Amino acid sequence: MTSSGTTGPGRPTADRPHHTFRTVFPVLALCWLAVFFDGMDVNIYGAVMPHMLDDPGLGLTPASAGSIGSWTAFGMFFGALAAGNVTDWLGRRPTLVASVVLFSLGSAVCALAGDPTLFGAGRFLAGIGLGGLTPLALAMVLEFAPPGRAALTTGLLMSSYHAGGMAATGIGLGLAPAAGWRAVFWAGVLPALIAVPLLLKYLPESPGVLLARGDRTRADAVADRYGLPRPTPVQAPAAGAKGRLAAVRALFHPESRWATLLLWLASFCGLVLVYGISTWLPQMMRASGYGLSSSVTFLMVINAGGIVGMFVAGRAADRFGPAKISALWFALTAAGALLLKSHLPLGVTYAVIALTGVVLFSAQVMVYAVTGTVYRDSERAAGLGMVTGVGRMGAAFGPWLIGVLAATGSQTMGFTAFALAGLLGAAAIALVPLARRRGAPGVTARQTAATGGEAAQRRG
Repeated sequence: MTSSGTTGPGRPTADRPHHTFRTVFPVLALCWLAVFFDGMDVNIYGAVMPHMLDDPGLGLTPASAGSIGSWTAFGMFFGALAAGNVTDWLGRRPTLVASVVLFSLGSAVCALAGDPTLFGAGRFLAGIGLGGLTPLALAMVLEFAPPGRAALTTGLLMSSYHAGGMAATGIGLGLAPAAGWRAVFWAGVLPALIAVPLLLKYLPESPGVLLARGDRTRADAVADRYGLPRPTPVQAPAAGAKGRLAAVRALFHPESRWATLLLWLASFCGLVLVYGISTWLPQMMRASGYGLSSSVTFLMVINAGGIVGMFVAGRAADRFGPAKISALWFALTAAGALLLKSHLPLGVTYAVIALTGVVLFSAQVMVYAVTGTVYRDSERAAGLGMVTGVGRMGAAFGPWLIGVLAATGSQTMGFTAFALAGLLGAAAIALVPLARRRGAPGVTARQTAATGGEAAQRRG
């Protein structure tokens, strides 16, 4: 379909802006803000856990603390499943807003909780909101990303998670000692007051979703405004439960079935690392003999490394391929975890934690970047949703496992568990390009872009 003043649906003219970072910056900035608050909410628990364990009125034990960390991840799993239905009904933008509202309410419940059960219910509620947010934000950003910059755009978006983690640590260090851990969770209500009005006013709806809902006029208008190619029916995600089931079945076509399973395994391992460390790092370092303030500060340092890692990994992945970078980053994470098992001098420990943060979080994010290159446009949202959804099982398993080890006085063994997860994740993601080629010997360069820096050419 063409319109006056254009030479085709995918070509910018004087009436349609060029598709660059500049034209899509509002979408990236708003999704960045939403994921920032996601990272803040996830990391708040780890930042204040030592204070909560020291609060006799709450009655939290290491074992129950680990279980509660898993409840958050289970909430994320159910939230990711529910997001598909809600997106069909409301669209991606309102679903993002609803996700922010839910995890803000969950933080309020945690602030009011008088026992571990009610606190766990608050974390479960927050998890429901968090579960739908990341895959929706990733799908939005990948849809709006400039050509040739898919991995870099993904890295830029997910840098916000670690900025949020640093903010959570700073709030925990500043508020918890004087005002108590509850004040930190009250700060977790801020997303509903700050992000929701901005998302409602400025975030556009997905052109693909608009087209799937039959609104061709609005879909073309949004695409033209942001310099995107106008969506075609094959790019639009199928609506309704039958459409989503068909999209999930498509992930197991012969050309992608093995790649799908490997992506799920890599995501599981990646989120074992991300959520296990985000929840337990301060307490694990405290058990290793470091002071309380230093142990909490380590969480800020590892998230600072995560921000740097997103930029480094995004640029490297656009050049060498996200699968290669993700595999290397997983392996380096395993090495960092083994180093942290030893009680090193404080300065060396800070350096190791910072460098581990550089590779740890971006290893998982590059799994999402690889996912975006494996599937066709109409299957990408379903592929991302399933990769993040299955990964949530790792997000539940990691905190639970370290909680079990902590209850037996063996929580430092968690570093060995993290190293094993890193090695398994490296093997899984490294095999994805091979599995994709074997499944589809005649695929095009766009379909095998996971092996090289041409990833974003799939939109060309």
